[in-house]
Amino acid sequence: MNAYKNITIGNRLKLSRVGADLTQEELADRVGVTRQTIGLIEAGKFNPSLKVCLLLAWETNTSLDELFWVVEDEYD
Repeated sequence: MNAYKNITIGNRLKLSRVGADLTQEELADRVGVTRQTIGLIEAGKFNPSLKVCLLLAWETNTSLDELFWVVEDEYD
């Protein structure tokens, strides 16, 4: 069972970012987006492109599934 099951995508990204000891600014620089974009993703107000999703997973040493897989009742 996924340990992130009842946590939103934005929260999963934030947890992974903090776990990788990165600030929003540092992660944004590594991925090639603005700090505001990272903040919007973490707030659940922006859906990143697949390319950005892959880079976020890579930079946080997390799988794409762990970060972005939507569980059945997440958006009910």
